[in-house]
Amino acid sequence: MNSSDTRDWMLRFFAAFDREQQALTELDRQSGDGDFGANLRSALGRARSALDGAETNTPGDVFDVMSTAFLHTGGTSGPLFGMWFRQLAKATRTETVGVPELAHGFAAGTAAVQRLGGAKPGDKTMVDAMVPATDALAAATGSLGNALATAAAAARSGAEATAGLLAKRGRASYVGEVARGVLDPGAVAVTLLIESAQITG
Repeated sequence: MNSSDTRDWMLRFFAAFDREQQALTELDRQSGDGDFGANLRSALGRARSALDGAETNTPGDVFDVMSTAFLHTGGTSGPLFGMWFRQLAKATRTETVGVPELAHGFAAGTAAVQRLGGAKPGDKTMVDAMVPATDALAAATGSLGNALATAAAAARSGAEATAGLLAKRGRASYVGEVARGVLDPGAVAVTLLIESAQITG
C-alpha cells in the first residue's frame, strides 16, 4: 500500500461517512448528546480540504493529515481518533507498507486510545471495534487485502455486539439502560473506516 492507495482509502471513508452520517447521529442521539455526526463531519471536512493541498509521499503522510484534522475537532471522539491516526502515521512512514506496518500502527493507535480514554472491550465504545480489528490484523496471514478484510469483519462483529452492552464510558454511560439495544456510534465509525480499505494485493 502506497500513498495513493491510502488517499483512495480515506476518500472511500469520506464517502461512507456521507452515506451514514444521519444514522450515526441518530445512534448518538439515542445514547448520548447527538453531536457525534456533526463532530465527525467537521473533522472529515478539514481532512478533505487538507488532503487536497498536501504533498503525501508515504501512507504516514496521509494519516498525519487525518490525525491533525481529528485533533482539532471537538467532543471526546475527535481527539481519540486523532491519536489513533497519529500512531498509525508513525508506523507507516515508508513509501510502501504491508501487514506488519499496519498491524503495528493499529496496535499502537488502539493502545493510545485505551490509555487516553480509559476504555476496555465491553465498555460500549469505539474500542469494541478497534481491539478485535487490531487482533485480527496482528494474526492475519496472506495478502494485505485479505488481512484488512478480516480486520473489517472483526470490527463489524465488535460494533454489532455493542448493542447488547451497558455503557461504562462516554456519554452513553450517563443514560444507563436507555442505551441498551443501541449500537455505539464510535464503534460503527471505526468499522466504516476499516471496511473502506479495500486494498488489493
